[in-house]
Amino acid sequence: MTSRAMPPRTAEAGVRGRPLAGVVVLALEQAVAGPFATRQLADLGARVIKIERPGTGDFARGYDETVQGMSSAFFWANRSKESIALDLKHPDAPAVLERLVSRADVLVQNLAPGAAERLGLDSDRLRADHPRLVVCNISGYGQDGPYRDRKAYDLLVQGEAGIISLTGTPQEPAKVGTSIADIAGGMYAYSGVLAALLERERTGEGTVLDVSLFDSLVEWMSYPLYYTEYGGTAPARMGTSHPTIAPYGAFRTKDGHEVLLAVQSEREWRRFCGVVLGDEGPAEDPRFCTMSARVANRPELQRLVGDRLAALTVEEAVALLDRAEIASAHVTEVTDLADHPQLRARGRWRDVDSPVGQVPALVPPVVPRGADPRMDPVPELGAHTDSVLRWLGYTVEDTQRMRQQGLSA
Repeated sequence: MTSRAMPPRTAEAGVRGRPLAGVVVLALEQAVAGPFATRQLADLGARVIKIERPGTGDFARGYDETVQGMSSAFFWANRSKESIALDLKHPDAPAVLERLVSRADVLVQNLAPGAAERLGLDSDRLRADHPRLVVCNISGYGQDGPYRDRKAYDLLVQGEAGIISLTGTPQEPAKVGTSIADIAGGMYAYSGVLAALLERERTGEGTVLDVSLFDSLVEWMSYPLYYTEYGGTAPARMGTSHPTIAPYGAFRTKDGHEVLLAVQSEREWRRFCGVVLGDEGPAEDPRFCTMSARVANRPELQRLVGDRLAALTVEEAVALLDRAEIASAHVTEVTDLADHPQLRARGRWRDVDSPVGQVPALVPPVVPRGADPRMDPVPELGAHTDSVLRWLGYTVEDTQRMRQQGLSA
């Protein structure tokens, strides 16, 4: 990928536009959900101190080597953080952890069930000793219940939450292609922490947040869940089609592209017939003259629309759809997404420093107007161990001894 750097940063604007400047976040995190939540806090100016295992670090560092030798997942979710390499199982680790917690405003952890408690980071104890601390625990299935200790990989949570039952074609289910369970959990952790910090400003008190990937995805399933519970029938898997709207979905053009379209009213259907189909007859055809009729006769409708669009190039099809004021979009291949004209036109790329040099990365979706986005480096494992320990009050001799004893690296 070529560089898509934006204009130079303006430090004054950047600082002024970062609402979490001065907030310290301690991150005991791994994989995606926790790191994605804390990276967004870092985007808003928080100082995120990420504790990693000496030698290996967050295991997401080893997922792949596709970003010039770095893991794509790690690169995405860990910029603008400080990495401290600390062996949490070392007998002297609790004392270091306690100093870190005492300086933190927020603790985010998505360790395995029970791991935080074994490290002495029981939420109730932390809140009792540090009343202003916001503690956010991210788990697969929650802090209790029969699924508490089950492994919660994204695929598995998608299955348990019903996502896979709705995704795919009538013939075959499919998972969503991105890690939506992790992303959903990370988003609720992020928004929950923001709300807790706002509440702390009013009350002076922190709180404990428990976020589960399963609960997060079930929330996203609430519309089909309620539809099924109160309607008596589950929505069918329909690929890109819609259960109650037609024509709706993807259609292939003669040059091999797919175009997405949605006709959502009778007025739109009449324009579609006259402009796109070039024939107003289907608008009066009893099989297609109402939305319910078009849904009932979907196979015939699909053939009618599909045959017309198959005779056009994608440019011709989109031009006709635009002229008819019909909502449409391209099906963008991932290989083409980085160069999407909307991303290019809006300057959505900026170079980020990393252990392998500068790498283009997407600008955060939310940046306060007039501010400069925070796009600080992706940290090398343990790059900030000494500086963080010195910030905690340890001397140079202390840090050398910790390294010699295997506590830090």
